[in-house]
Order: sequence, then C-alpha cells, then structure tokens
Amino acid sequence: MFKTRVTTLLDIDLPIIQGGLAYLAYSDLAAAVSNAGGLGQITAMSLPNSDALRTEIKKTKQMTSRTFGVNFAIGQHGRTYEEQLETAIEEGVKVISITGGNPAPVLKRLENTGIKTLVLVSSKRQAIKAEQLGADAVMAVGQEGGGHIGKEDTGTFVLIPEIAESLSIPVIGSGGIVDGKGMMAALALGAEGIEMGTRFIAVKECVHAHPAYKRWILESSENDTVVIKRKLGMPGRTLNTSFALKIVEEENKNGTYEHLKDFISGEANQKFIYEGKSSEGFGWAGQGAGRINEVLSVSELFQQIKEEAKAVHQKWNSLF
Repeated sequence: MFKTRVTTLLDIDLPIIQGGLAYLAYSDLAAAVSNAGGLGQITAMSLPNSDALRTEIKKTKQMTSRTFGVNFAIGQHGRTYEEQLETAIEEGVKVISITGGNPAPVLKRLENTGIKTLVLVSSKRQAIKAEQLGADAVMAVGQEGGGHIGKEDTGTFVLIPEIAESLSIPVIGSGGIVDGKGMMAALALGAEGIEMGTRFIAVKECVHAHPAYKRWILESSENDTVVIKRKLGMPGRTLNTSFALKIVEEENKNGTYEHLKDFISGEANQKFIYEGKSSEGFGWAGQGAGRINEVLSVSELFQQIKEEAKAVHQKWNSLF
C-alpha cells in the first residue's frame, strides 16, 4: 500500500518508525511494531550494560523475523555507548538510530557495516550535517514532540519541508504525529515516513508503561504538556505532572545541572512511568497526546492508520 524510500531502505511495509522511548522500548513493543509492518526499536541506553542489550536483541529476534532497530540516545551524563554499539553490530542489528548528541563518532564506526542509520535532527543545519556525515535518513523532530526536541522551537510541519528540500536522503517526520491524518500531512510536506513516540506508549504491547501513564495520555488535551531542561540546553517535553511543574519551578530558581540532576534523573522518570507516581516523577509525551483516545494493540493501531490515510487520499482525489 505504501512505498517510499524509507520503506525500501528499512525493508518495512509501512513508513512508520517507533521512537526510542527510554525505559519502555524493549522486545515486546519492538517486535509487535515490526510484525505489524513498521520498524520497532529497542532503547539501548536504558539498559545497564551490553549483556542486557544482547539479551534484549535475542529476545526480539525470537519474536519477529522482520527488521527492527536499536536506538542510541547518546550524550547522556555519565553514560558511554561504545560497548553497547559493538554488541549491536555483533548481533547483526540492521538499523541503528542516533538521538540526543553528536552522531559523528557513531556514523564513523558504522561505515561499511551495512547497517542503516537514522539521525534525529531539529534543524536544517543539523540535517545537512547528518547527510554529510553519511546518515541514510534523518528524523526531523518538531517542538510538538515528546522527549528531547531540540533548542530551535520549530514546528514539525515547518521543519519537514525545510529539510526535505535541502537533502538528497529521505526525511522522516516526527513530533505531534499520532494518526493517519498526521502521517499523510507529513508525506504531503515531503517526508517519506514518520516516527511516533507518544502514540506507542498508549498501546497494549507497551507493557512496561504504568496504567496511570497511559491513562494520563488518554485524558490529556493538547495543552497538558510542559517543556523542561531548557536552561540546560536540552529541552524535552513531558506531561504536566505536578513533579514536572516542580522541575520548571526549580529550573527558574537555579538552572544548573548540579541543582537539577536529581529532578531530571532516570530514577525520577521511572517513578512516574513505572509506578504511576505523578507527584514524584515525570513522563515524556508530545502535544499529540491530546489526540490519543484509546489504548489499542499495535496491529489495531496500524489498521486504523491505514484506514485514515486512505480516507485522506480519497478526499484529496475529490478535490481535483
């Protein structure tokens, strides 16, 4: 039904990529997305070491014969990725996405391995650089997105055509896209695929997300998110839990990493996403949460997306 350079590059049926989703994107979710025709991904940097990543890759291989990827959110305080990257290469992972830092060393190491590389960018300048460094595709994330979104505050539907018209490699739209309508809008603007994060939290196969986290997404409006970590130069969009609002308050008092590190830690993130404690933790989510109304299986979600996309296509045809 869909054939773009992204589906060809990644050997997938639908141009839909599941985001890295720290502490959530493991074998259950990755395999379900890949089996449904998209690209599922494992989050490497939420795992404690290379042995844990190897185990997760092997589990995913047992659950799907389709292509899946591993996401490396590099540039985190106190974490190195090199050993886990070697593990992914050894295990024959076919796709690696790079987010959250300078992709140059990773792209250099992956030269001549045959592994397809996706780089998250938030500006045209970053996108051009990623192509020059050898990325196979870029994921253009707008400020609507959940998680880390870049410092530019550029919206997804401004960013996509700006980047698509500047590169020769494919562009994948990301940020605020949760359904078939959003996918078709991204494709119309020059993207050849989409990446979704928040939408894949509210699916049955995202087994590690606490029911309260999913419920918060379902009950959100487009105004129920907040951006934290701006003063650290690493802005990220979260649900507006009381703890997330506390982070903003503390950031306005003292925006140093030393002051904020306990508030923005992985432990604080897990307090909400694993335990549902909104007064003790935060959970990444984009503005598209306001358009998510039910928890579906991945296969149900993809069927819904295809039906919505077909309806948009038919509407377009009726206009001419």
